[in-house]
Formats: sequence, structure tokens, C-alpha cells
Amino acid sequence: MDDVKKLFTELLAERQLQLSDKQWEQFETYFRELVSWNEKMNLTGITEREQVYMKHFYDSLSLSFFVPMSELSTIADIGSGAGFPSIPLRIVFPHLRVTIVDSLNKRIQFLNHLVQSLGLEHVTCIHGRAEDVARMNGQRDSYDLVTARAVARLNVLAEFCLPFVRKSGLFAAMKGADPEEELREAAFSLRQLRGVVKSVASFQLPIEQSSRHIILIEKVGATPQKYPRKAGLPLKQPLIGAPR
Repeated sequence: MDDVKKLFTELLAERQLQLSDKQWEQFETYFRELVSWNEKMNLTGITEREQVYMKHFYDSLSLSFFVPMSELSTIADIGSGAGFPSIPLRIVFPHLRVTIVDSLNKRIQFLNHLVQSLGLEHVTCIHGRAEDVARMNGQRDSYDLVTARAVARLNVLAEFCLPFVRKSGLFAAMKGADPEEELREAAFSLRQLRGVVKSVASFQLPIEQSSRHIILIEKVGATPQKYPRKAGLPLKQPLIGAPR
């Protein structure tokens, strides 16, 4: 067992997660495909193997430390980029049905190739803006868990993500630095979009000890019809204070 595999296995075991040989091979394939495709398009600035396993794979799986994945059925990953956190979660929790939304078609092409290379079923990759996809049939108010990792500030993320969440489902915003200011800033946005902060979990990534925070927001009602606003508006005019 090489050092990276040993470290990754031990860290997951501390969280009561154990990989089969097949799952380990899927992570190795993921790493190889990520590095290979990254030479043709910008997927990540992190390509060293241990760093990919810690800063991408382990970081993605950290969501399962605070959300009981065994109790969930459907996940949507908004602005997934190279597939984080949804693909690592799908590898470790194969019962999940995953929908990935990304606005860049090249990334969707990579993700479709990756899903095929890993032999994953029940993973759907959709090219489109979150504001538009949220209004498609079967997307609105539909998912047990919706997540976004380092995509935008929380008041913007709420409008991207909460429309996808079913009533009583969860929106998980994965953040680096302390999100206290973002939480204050997002108070109005969350009220408008029927979200209530359930908890804020904090931990440190192994080895480099960088800070991570996961904000869990419960959806307490159906998304009002006026949200999300048309594509581009949430970023240009975030919901702060009074509606715009």
C-alpha cells in the first residue's frame, strides 16, 4: 500500500468509512482522468496526487461527516466544476442519485466522460445556468440535498441552490474561511428563499490544517415563483435588504 492510499484509508477509517477495492480503483481513475484532462482545459490548479486526495477527494467526502448520507436518496451539485463534491460522494455512497449542474459545456463533457470511465449509474450531468435549470421539469423543489463548493457568496448561493431543494431537505454550502459575515449578509436572501440555518460545522483539512466550514440550511417551504430570478441577476444584484 503506497503512502497516499495508506493515509487516505486511515483518515476515512477515522470517520467509519471503508473503501472496497473497486472504490479505491475508481478514485485512482478519477485522479488520472482529472490530471489528463487538466492538460487540455482548466479543471483544477491542484494536480499533485496527495493534494488531490486531500484537497479534493477528502474535502468532498467531509460533507458526509455532518450529513447522514444513508438517509438521503437524491443530491444536486450546483457549479460542480470537476465533480466536487458529488462524484467522490457517489463513489463512496453508491445508492445516491446525483444531478450535476454546470454552466461550462467543456466541464460537462469531462464529467460525462468521467462518469462513464468510473462506471457510475444514476449520475446526470446538465449543462446550463442554475437559474435556468431550476425551472426545468423535475428540478424545482425536488432534491434531498443540494450542495455547492466554493462557488459564490452565500446570499448568491442561496438563490442558485435553494430552488432545487425539496421542502424539509437540506442545502449545504461548503466554505473555507469563517462564514460569519456571509451568514449575516445572507439573512434576507434565506428568508426570501425559505431557508433556515440549521448548523455550521467547522473542521480542518488533514496535513495542512486549513479551515473548512459547512453551512447546513433547511428548506422550510416551497420556493416562491419569482425565484430564481433570470440568469445573471443573482450575481449582479444579490438579495440584500430589500428586493431589487
